[in-house]
This record gives sequence, structure tokens and C-alpha cells, in this order.
Amino acid sequence: MSDKQITVKLTRSLIGSKEFQKNSVRGLGLFKIGQTVSVQDTPENRGMINKAIHLLQVN
Repeated sequence: MSDKQITVKLTRSLIGSKEFQKNSVRGLGLFKIGQTVSVQDTPENRGMINKAIHLLQVN
């Protein structure tokens, strides 16, 4: 396992998003606009980010 971290910020509202996109964002630990979290760089987290990339800012 790699110890790399990805910083993810929720930049847009989840209102009007599809349920699977909301679940992916919540699974990353994001609940409020402007909130930032660091998650491990795993294929699972990358997949959740890609499902809702238009709502997120990734560093």
C-alpha cells in the first residue's frame, strides 16, 4: 500500500446530483461546501472521486 494522500475539497452543492454521486461524496467524508479532507490514494477512492469530479477540487 502506498502512503500517498489526496486532498479533496467539495466546491459545489449536492442538490440535484444523482444518488450515487451523493453517496460517493459522502463516502469520501465530505458533508459541507468548502470542506477539505485528505484521503489515501487508492483505486477505490479514485473511483469515488471520478464519479463526482465536477463537484470536487482535487490536489
